[in-house]
Amino acid sequence: MSDTIRDVIMVGAGPSALAAAIYTTREDIDTVLYEKSAIGGLAAITDMVDNYPGFPDGIEGLTLAGHLEKQAERFGAQIEYGDVTEIKIDGKYKIVTVDGEPVKAKAVLIATGSDYKKLGVPGEKEFYGRGVHYCATCDGAFYRDKTLVVVGGGNSAFQEAIFLTRYTTHIDLLVRSTIKASDVLQHELQKFVDEGKITVHLNTTTEEIVDTDGRVTSVKIIENGEPAEIVTNGIFVFVGLMPNTGFLADSGVELDEVGLIKTDLKLQTTLEGVYASGDVRSGATMQIASAVGEGAAAALSLREYLDEFDRA
Repeated sequence: MSDTIRDVIMVGAGPSALAAAIYTTREDIDTVLYEKSAIGGLAAITDMVDNYPGFPDGIEGLTLAGHLEKQAERFGAQIEYGDVTEIKIDGKYKIVTVDGEPVKAKAVLIATGSDYKKLGVPGEKEFYGRGVHYCATCDGAFYRDKTLVVVGGGNSAFQEAIFLTRYTTHIDLLVRSTIKASDVLQHELQKFVDEGKITVHLNTTTEEIVDTDGRVTSVKIIENGEPAEIVTNGIFVFVGLMPNTGFLADSGVELDEVGLIKTDLKLQTTLEGVYASGDVRSGATMQIASAVGEGAAAALSLREYLDEFDRA
């Protein structure tokens, strides 16, 4: 273990952690963020963010994430790629295991967000990235002038299906039960339905992703109780999110029934000096604006904690 003791380690580098880092580093609090995938989190792979305050025409998710990253770095935040697999307490300090190596800190902020849920059907895992996708902005361009299946009935599925129409010739949208997307998105999607670019299949479950010679060629479904098969070049899945909290299994951090982190009013977890903010926190609204706000609130709590830590 290095002899260096960080003031704050932030696990994750999405909007919540980046906002928190802006606040901590402006006050000269030594801050390092560890991110194992994309800086900016799910916001960075969202095509357009229409409801973030201050941008009347909306803003691309990647652009918003980039602005947050640059602002945090301007004040001195250190952002590194690394996979955090454990957090434990060692006396008054916290030990965070990053890529197998322990790093010591006075305080920790967990802002790991959520990841995409999977369907769990045959062919999904085997053809991930080769016909099965979870990010339209990342992979949609591969399907120019091709057909696609999109699975999901919520806001994300509708938004991404609409986005994918710029590339594809036709989309079959599979909705398991009832539509949960907002009225605004339903109205917008209906335009593409009327134009024949999207067909909506209600009461439809995905049973298997079928390949021919290593390429996705169709999706087996059950629609209104009847088996059917849709010929397609690829499938995009948007069926919800699951919290990235698996690494906390033996940490002592208390989770709720779905795996989200429980916190008090100051966003502190059940471990003293360990805080949580954003989509990974129980009670979060799963909105970028509120995640940023929670990051700022967590930073203020961290400052108070560090003041007491240094006086002890």
